[in-house]
Amino acid sequence: MKCFKNATVYVDGKGLVNRTVYFDDKIQKISRCGLTKAEEITLPDGAIVLPGFIDQHIHGAGGSDGMDGTVEDISTIANTIAAEGTTTFLVTTMTQSPENITKALTAVKTYRENNPKNGARVEGVHLEGPFIAAAHKGAQPLEYVKQPDIAVFDGYNAASGNAIKIVTLAPEVEGAEEFIRHLKENGVVASIGHTGAKFADIEKAISAGANNVTHTYNAQTALHHREIGTVGSAMLLDDLNCELIADTIHVSVPAMRLLVKNKPNDKLSLITDAMRAKGIPDGISELGGQTVYVKNGEARLEDGTLAGSVLRMNRAIQNMVEKVGVPLTQAVDYATINPARMLKIDQETGSIKVGKRADFTVLNEKFDVVMTIRDGEAIYQA
Repeated sequence: MKCFKNATVYVDGKGLVNRTVYFDDKIQKISRCGLTKAEEITLPDGAIVLPGFIDQHIHGAGGSDGMDGTVEDISTIANTIAAEGTTTFLVTTMTQSPENITKALTAVKTYRENNPKNGARVEGVHLEGPFIAAAHKGAQPLEYVKQPDIAVFDGYNAASGNAIKIVTLAPEVEGAEEFIRHLKENGVVASIGHTGAKFADIEKAISAGANNVTHTYNAQTALHHREIGTVGSAMLLDDLNCELIADTIHVSVPAMRLLVKNKPNDKLSLITDAMRAKGIPDGISELGGQTVYVKNGEARLEDGTLAGSVLRMNRAIQNMVEKVGVPLTQAVDYATINPARMLKIDQETGSIKVGKRADFTVLNEKFDVVMTIRDGEAIYQA
């Protein structure tokens, strides 16, 4: 048994309080004073114990990408993002050839079967494409964009070991409604993204079962007063959870504030949408076979198109607190319990509560990660 003794802890239902938390692989006891003998974890002054962060949309880090299709590359990502406080993530694919997508999904299946204890936990896959709108492909290769296809999806899901948790798709494309229904029937989140959808398309998608918006504002129809598009629908309709890349590059600070003002607190999830260049020096990188130039925290294709981010989750939370003005606990919810609910793992993780996994992130007053703990064991220590 281990414990954080008399620490500042974000406890489920109580907020930031001074408590002693006892845990092994799960949280065993949360008390006002230390009574039980346990190995005490020493924390620096000003440290705050938070739930481990959950990133439902991340492509790569540390020089590796989920599309590289190897167990070793997934391990690199898992270990790199542990340093930013992430304990759970979805390996995110992109629009590519069926062979490359299948290779990536097979690697995820193998990795999860191996069940490594180091690095962040791979909860499954976010399939971003290929079922998107060509006109809103963003940094995704046009030649591999396809219409929604249930048989193709089922094949991909089988290759992953039925680990696909989210599929990004364009709901206005022919066949999307039937496809969304199929996803819902199989417990998979249908996420609206890379789309030219109008309000009527979004309403139909919600009726079919869609309930998430991929990287809100980016690669989707903007708000207009005669057609509110995907962005306006995301703000208006509480059925939709909104992903947000809070790097102040993909989305401006006023736009971030606008989204926060319009969404219930439990309907916004921070993501990094990070690419392989995260965690390594600026320079030339790669995304889906395309050259990416990384400089001053921005990753762009040669034509200037944003190509994912190099954002760290702890910095996303810092931006929400310091630049958007969100209370710390609310910003933390955006990166913990909200994605946990979306992925239907909120009974296991996403908050600090007796019986849940011992997944913790310890931050100092500068939002630096002091320690990351997954299933009761340290996977990162500064």
